Parts: sequence; structure tokens; C-alpha cells
Amino acid sequence: MDIETLRTTLHGTLHLPGEPGYAGAAQPWELTITQAVAAVADVADVHDIQEVVRFAAATGRRVVTQSTGHGASGGIDGEILLRTRALDHIEIDPTARLARVGAGATWGQVQTAAAAHGLSGLAGSNPSVGVTGYTLGGGIGWLARKHGWASNAVRAFDIVHASGGTARVTAESDPDLFWALRGGGGDYAIVTDLEFDLFDTPQMYGGQMMWPDNRAREIFEVFTDLTAAAPPELSIWFERFAIPGLAPTAGVFFAYLGDENQGRASTARLDTIDGILTDTRAMLTPDQLGRIAAEPTEPSHSLAAHEILTDLDDAVIKTLVEDPVAPALNIEIRGLGAALAENQPDGGARGALREQYVMFLRGLPLPGLRDDVEARFAEITAQLGAHRTGGKLYTFLAPEDTAGAAFDHATLTRLRHIKQAHDPHGTFHANYPVHH
Repeated sequence: MDIETLRTTLHGTLHLPGEPGYAGAAQPWELTITQAVAAVADVADVHDIQEVVRFAAATGRRVVTQSTGHGASGGIDGEILLRTRALDHIEIDPTARLARVGAGATWGQVQTAAAAHGLSGLAGSNPSVGVTGYTLGGGIGWLARKHGWASNAVRAFDIVHASGGTARVTAESDPDLFWALRGGGGDYAIVTDLEFDLFDTPQMYGGQMMWPDNRAREIFEVFTDLTAAAPPELSIWFERFAIPGLAPTAGVFFAYLGDENQGRASTARLDTIDGILTDTRAMLTPDQLGRIAAEPTEPSHSLAAHEILTDLDDAVIKTLVEDPVAPALNIEIRGLGAALAENQPDGGARGALREQYVMFLRGLPLPGLRDDVEARFAEITAQLGAHRTGGKLYTFLAPEDTAGAAFDHATLTRLRHIKQAHDPHGTFHANYPVHH
């Protein structure tokens, strides 16, 4: 069966190699990754998803689902790429504090709709990220220390099975699949809609505070003291930047779920550090969370890696705080803990994260610089030694990682059994599949 025949069954658009629009449709968010897929199906509705799945199953092809293209890992040449961007409908039930959203909705869209009712989802730091992929992988953002993983807030999924049929998945209807979809990635079915809890957020306060990099040690000491005693309402990240052409800087990004007086009081020690360059602290509404980190909201070239840290002793401090960042662009350490570390009796595959810190490294793959950036990443990682667990967070996996790094052995084994039960022929291929 020729793939061209799929075009006649779709309400949306099928892009094939060599056609106008194919290159843009196939390109993921990370511009350094290429996806030479056999076709891109920009679906218009659930019917289209069913048609793509049935065609793939009949022809022995695999389906890779992406909305915004965040989290792409490569390695999908020759497969069918399913784009769900058109499925961006959003319904907010302010009385029940529930959101029902389509697979193509972004967190920026959801937060705007929820903020009108004084509510927030458990959004990430970047409003351009798709809700579905983020949530399937666990989802960790500014409200996570207070309310936990975004995946655990889900109450129901609407899916397309590997057979092409549809189903509504809840804790009652299919406990195993419901568990897997809440933090175990999207390797088991195609999610078309999800329903999740929203949270009252009458007041939020946060922003960036940045100093020259020679203040990094002083800032870090305050950061570690704050994270050691932080209430669940406070989330704080330590940052160092070495942006080409600019003087190196260090600082913090933070969010506090409360009013300005409470937020300032909880971070008062930061005001004792002299020489501040940037201070964006302000009251925020749920749809303004993206202002804190001010991350790029358009596709770009970048390199990234992360490590979960066991502790922050003197050796770690030298590596992360005193040694140069360059030629990397950014070292970031996020405080974890609180609700993220708690076992949830009805929780999903993500599970509790006991460690208190996670480190992120970012760089620019500029001509002649990529090898140096990757070497610096490797050097920093090696210097951390036993202070890194070797584990990963699913939503932040890099192309060289595998899903196995994000789960313990028992969880991965259970996920693989669920994959085999629901997709025995491997029709679905997540960005980071559990069966690899």
C-alpha cells in the first residue's frame, strides 16, 4: 500500500519528502536534530489519527507523535510523523477545577485560559511546550514542589489504541495503562485529549535576580541555605551564564506561591548580596510563569544535558560554582524536594524523586564550537563523580539518552510489559521508547 493513498483518507494534510512544506513540518523544535520521515501527517481530528494508525499497522510502519516537537531525539527516519498541533482545544471547568485539553495545546494556551478563573495547571517554565508530551513524561515546573508531578494531576486520557480504536482511560477503566501514561512516556497509545486538575493560585511572586559571576559562590551559599529550609510554596534555581560576547553572570530564578511580602521575606537573604545587575521580581498571574526563566519560545539550535545530584559538597561546588562555565552557555541547579519526594498512593509511573537537586547544562552548537561544548559537558559530568545518581528525568532526556535512564528496574519492567500488552507489534514509537 503506497503511502500516497493515506492522503485521500485524511481531513488534515499529508506532507511527503520533496513537497513544499515537508521540511518545515518534519523539523522538530531542536534544530540540530533532523527527522527524515517517510511522511508527516498534520492531523485535523481523531479520525485522522485513527487512519494513520491503521495505515501504519497494515504496512508495518511506526508512528511517532509530536505536537510542538520538543523532546525529539532523532532516529525516526522512514517512519510516519504525526503532528497533533491542530488539536488545541481547551475547556476549563472552574467549579470542578478541571481542564480538558487536546493533544496539540501548549502550556501557554492552557495557562491563559485557566488564569481567567484564578487557576493554574502544573505548567513548566516555557509556555511554548506542549501539554501532552510534558505530562506523559512526568512534568516538573514552578508549582511542582507544592503540588507534585503534572502527570499525577491527570484524571483521564482519551486515546487511540494500536488497533486504531478509541478509548477513555482512567484509574477504573484500565489501571495499568493509566499508571503508565502518568509519567511513563507515550509509547503505549496516542493520547488525543487529557483531563487534569487545576489549582487555586490567587497570588504568585517571582522573577530573576542576576549578579556578576564573581558573586557566584555567595549566591550559591544563599541558594543552598534557602533550598534546605524552603517551604513547598518556594521553588528556586541557581544559574550561571557565559553568553558569548557578554560578561559572565550568576543569579537565581524563583517562584513563590503567595503575595509579594511573603515572597520577599522568604528570599530576603538575596537582598544582602551587593552589585545586582538584573531584578525582575514582580507579582505574576498563572499565564506569566514563562517570564521567570524567559526561555526561547521559537525553535532554536542548542545542546543540553542533565544529572540528578545526590548532594552538593565542596567538590561539587568547585565544579559547578567556581570553575568556568565556558565554552558551555549555562549551568543550572534546581531545588527539588517537598511534594516531588512524596509517595502518592494513586501516583503514576514517575514515582517519587528523593534527591534534592538536578543540574542542567546548556550550550550552543556554533560552528567550530560544538565539540568543545560537548567536551565541557563531559568534563563537568565526570568531575561530579559519585555525586550524580546516573538517573534522568524523562522530559529532559537528550538524544544520547535512553528511557531506561529515567526509571528504576521494576518500573521499566512493568512499563515494557504494558507496552507489549497494548502495542505488541510496535506501531507506536515514542521519542524515547521504553522497549529500547
